[in-house]
Amino acid sequence: MQTTESKWSEPHYLTCEKRWIYFALITVAGFWGAYTYLLRGNVFCNAQTGNVVLMGLALGAGKWKETLYYVIPISAYLMGAFLSELVPNPVKHRLAIRWDTLLILVEMLAVLFLGFLPDSAPVQITQVVINFVVSMQYNTFRQAEGIPVATTFATNHIRQIGIGLAREVKHRHAGDHSHREKLFVHLRMLIFFFAGASAGSLFAHLLGGRSIWLTLIPLAVVFAALLKADLGEEKDRMEQKPAGH
Repeated sequence: MQTTESKWSEPHYLTCEKRWIYFALITVAGFWGAYTYLLRGNVFCNAQTGNVVLMGLALGAGKWKETLYYVIPISAYLMGAFLSELVPNPVKHRLAIRWDTLLILVEMLAVLFLGFLPDSAPVQITQVVINFVVSMQYNTFRQAEGIPVATTFATNHIRQIGIGLAREVKHRHAGDHSHREKLFVHLRMLIFFFAGASAGSLFAHLLGGRSIWLTLIPLAVVFAALLKADLGEEKDRMEQKPAGH
């Protein structure tokens, strides 16, 4: 039976740190990854490694205009990280909500805008907007109940699953299973990302550009939960920073 002392010694996680929030956000990111690749220029906007490599290839081939082209999405990603590092404190001191909550509202407005873009619109518009918001999301939602995770791409989750499986082998006779919680979180993050990408592929073919509006559903659920927490049970915890910040 859990004692009162041990109960109070456990960390209190804010709603914006709950694991289901992260599962929802990485599902949305997977959807966006498929969406931008299939409908908006055959690029992945959730991370910048590919853009940096392509910029290097263009520079090496002497394609100066193409080199400068990749500066645009990279700059949008950089600016997203820059702003998301500066604005959280001013937001919570001037508004009744956290930056995390406001960010989800910004993402919803961005999705609404992108869904209205005609197929003939320059793909760079979508690429820059997605680059900008996923950078802010990646830099804002950092730890799911104490476990560092990424909500916009899968590479680190694959790496962490490999590490977790290695520890499973190393400790198979020791009875130490403390690594399993982290392993299962990363495994679920990868599964949700894959599910989002699969849904993005399916609905991109069925609905075209407006398929991105489907991501408003999970975003709205997340926004409602965060807003309820900010205005209700976590109103007196506004000074508590999410883990990792």
